[in-house]
Amino acid sequence: MTRLGDSVARASALLAQDLSTDSAVEQLLTETKARRYLDLSDLAPKDQAELIASRTVEVLPGVAKLAERIEARQAEGKGLHIKLGIDPTATDVHLGHAVPLIILSRFQRLGHDVTLIIGDFTAKIGDPTGRTAERPPLTDEDIAHNLASYREQVRPFFDFDRVSFRQNSEWLAPYTFPELLGLLAQVPVSQLLQREDFRNRLAAGSGLTMTEMLYPIAQGLDSVALNCDVELGGADQLLNLQMGRKLMEAHGQKPQLVVTMPLIEGTDGTGAKMSKSKGNYVGLSASADDVFGKIMSVPDRLMEPYLKAWTEWTDAEIAQVLSRVEEKSLHPMDLKKILAGEVVAALYGMEAAMAARAGFVAQFSKKNFTDVETPVVELAEHGEEPATAVLSKVLGFQPSASAARRVAKQNGLRLVFETAEGQEAVVLPEAEAIRPLGEVARELLAGREATVYLKAGRKIAELRGL
Repeated sequence: MTRLGDSVARASALLAQDLSTDSAVEQLLTETKARRYLDLSDLAPKDQAELIASRTVEVLPGVAKLAERIEARQAEGKGLHIKLGIDPTATDVHLGHAVPLIILSRFQRLGHDVTLIIGDFTAKIGDPTGRTAERPPLTDEDIAHNLASYREQVRPFFDFDRVSFRQNSEWLAPYTFPELLGLLAQVPVSQLLQREDFRNRLAAGSGLTMTEMLYPIAQGLDSVALNCDVELGGADQLLNLQMGRKLMEAHGQKPQLVVTMPLIEGTDGTGAKMSKSKGNYVGLSASADDVFGKIMSVPDRLMEPYLKAWTEWTDAEIAQVLSRVEEKSLHPMDLKKILAGEVVAALYGMEAAMAARAGFVAQFSKKNFTDVETPVVELAEHGEEPATAVLSKVLGFQPSASAARRVAKQNGLRLVFETAEGQEAVVLPEAEAIRPLGEVARELLAGREATVYLKAGRKIAELRGL
């Protein structure tokens, strides 16, 4: 049996236990977290290809071709050469960005070589994928700053000590105009305009620059420069990745295989892609408690794609727990706690994961805030201020009043009334969130005897002076 097979056998027994208990969950998380570092090089080429394909949208020209390429490289005493391009465009990294790094980690542990292309040249063009307007170019200082932040935040999911770094300015900056013209003569404009985002922008009358049109060419030249076996990218990058295959053929090289990753849906359950602009993301720099709580807030239907995206569980293990949920021998909330624990354990370790689990249970599962230490807002002092200002200026729960308004728009802002009989939570819509907090709280309290809390997401503060 392979090393992975041994781990699966142990985990299968753990998954049959009572997963509502801390002891069972801690044993399970200890087992599955250890897989993030498990040597997978004893797997056969076919099993390797299937393990990679199980977490992808597409493998082109096919999973069998990937297995063949692995076998051929093994016969040469080598591993595959895997490439992923990164345009360091921002300092805030979220769990959606971790998905390709988790797959790359698997490739590493399968015995293959990984190169990360730092798009210092292409970042100055700006990847137009999915955008409705041209992206502002970055400076060298922007790129260096963003890259340092990126590496630090995704490090828990990926071993940067076992990777090669290349900057695509090495081969793109010296590329001459005659060389570019010769290359462009082999690329039909119709192929570039197959991109849905380009067509949509043109139809809407939005601008589309030649630099954006050339972005897929530049990315394809990265593959030519490295002569790689496999390139990873998001499903929305498919046409860019296929351009790499075309340009490699034009240069007499064996075309790379293409592996596309799923685009992760955001935590709000609207179907939109996880992104900072929509506020539906889990930041990798967030605290353990915040990461745990954010995952606990997602719709139940996201458990399967999230388990596939962020854990090392096999398909059979995921099917096993989902069937238990269907059979009602496992509550969806307990499965969510396991997933939240998986992510926190990866980011901060097992001790932090179990502490975040205990903290969530204390604050939410028991539905009692009285025994939880919370900040206090004195309404005699701040009652004339709107909830949005209290959340930002007084409590520091949100970076600004506008950010607090976005929370209200997403139904994340509540007043909670706690009595001996239990709790009642009332959603504060945006219109109420900009009224004086004391006035709104007194209207909703309506003369009842209750302890009142202001809740934004997972953060809570007690209101006094009603």
